[in-house]
Amino acid sequence: MDLDHTDLAVVRELQTDGRLTYETLAQRVGLSRPATRARVQRLLAGGGVRVVAVVHPAVRELTASAHLSIGATGPAEPVARTIAAMPQAPFVTLTAGSRAIMAELRTKGLAELDRAVESIRSLKGVDVVDPLISLEHLKDPYLLASRPEVPELDETDRLILDELERDGRLPFAELAERVGLSPGAARARTLRLLDGGVAKVLALVRPELLGLGFLCGFAVRLDGERDAVARRMAAWDRVSFLSACVGRAELVGTISAESLAAVRDTLEDMRACPGVRAVESWIHLELIKERYDLTTHPS
Repeated sequence: MDLDHTDLAVVRELQTDGRLTYETLAQRVGLSRPATRARVQRLLAGGGVRVVAVVHPAVRELTASAHLSIGATGPAEPVARTIAAMPQAPFVTLTAGSRAIMAELRTKGLAELDRAVESIRSLKGVDVVDPLISLEHLKDPYLLASRPEVPELDETDRLILDELERDGRLPFAELAERVGLSPGAARARTLRLLDGGVAKVLALVRPELLGLGFLCGFAVRLDGERDAVARRMAAWDRVSFLSACVGRAELVGTISAESLAAVRDTLEDMRACPGVRAVESWIHLELIKERYDLTTHPS
């Protein structure tokens, strides 16, 4: 799918607010309402763009996470696809580096995290699993920063979230029919959830469609205080994800860049940062799974 400048403008607006009305979206990108609607439908039908609700981890009780470097004794793709079938694994890639597979786990507590790691260790074809346990997500496009302000959710609220996780632009009338409410009540409930920080509806876009087709993971060892280095790296546009962790490194993250030269330059900037002892890196060759919107549901 090739995106022109107008397509990119539509995508950027939907990355901020996936439930923008066609009228508002049309005004912002300079098209008529029918033309805007046609653009959005084409983008969604192409498969490179999805508009979904990303629910705050606290709502799903996802309090523990880790990044795993996984070695394989034979072909890595079958192992990666087995891991990707786990609902605890929202992110799985085949990589070029010291390990063949990288995966992220998000679970309900450390006990479940430990069980998920052990289940991966026991898979046929897995040679080694090296985890980095996350302490704090410092930059994450799919993570809402503040805790929800809405009181305890009831079953109807959860049904609404489930539907919006599947289709973030579901019309209120259709949403109401699916959850057993009137359209007005469905709209009021949905806005309460979104305004309270329970979920955010946004466009998830394949990086290559935005001209950021080169993904590089990194793990940083530090000599000194972490916060200053983390703040500096989190401010870089090409660093799309950054987490403080414990294990073989103090920081782990992802570079999303327009070229290998840009990846190289960003890694060199990291190595030049005061307080950085060493930078380990790997290239993501193939994205097997990226489903932060469905972390608690099997794919």
